Amino acid sequence: MEKATFAGGCFWCMVKPFDSYDGIHKVTSGYMGGHVDNPTYEQVKTGTTGHLEVVEIEFDPTLFPYEQLLEIYWQQIDPTDDEGQFQDRGDQYRTAIFYYTEEQEETALAAKNELASSGKFSQPIVTRILPASTFYTAEEYHQDFYKKEPEYYKKDREASGRDEFIESNWK
Repeated sequence: MEKATFAGGCFWCMVKPFDSYDGIHKVTSGYMGGHVDNPTYEQVKTGTTGHLEVVEIEFDPTLFPYEQLLEIYWQQIDPTDDEGQFQDRGDQYRTAIFYYTEEQEETALAAKNELASSGKFSQPIVTRILPASTFYTAEEYHQDFYKKEPEYYKKDREASGRDEFIESNWK
């Protein structure tokens, strides 16, 4: 198994897109990139801890290659927005790809460069590619939120504008 960690705004919306493929063992909501040990959701949402909301994906690269994870990731975000994602604003909702190996870093940089040169977006691609740091698991009520609170999840996602963006830019 390998790990991949992506920040794409609210972690509730980043679990479901990865959660149903053979080769993906587990998707966990959490926090990465900040300067506070063991941060809580209440701390992270203030934007003062330096953490991003992320999903950590445990996957079998022989069944589901890292490149495929990146393809799914890019299609869940607005890679040109440096202020957050959709209705979620602030540094804790910015996009980033955290890499664990040199190979992941090179693959992520190549994918970012390919997207930037594709002409798909008129604005620069601002998603950061950063070395992975300590991953802190989010509180239990955040895990698999789309399954635990399907109606609330659906309403929040509809209000966010994420699906409209995905439909108009990626479909």
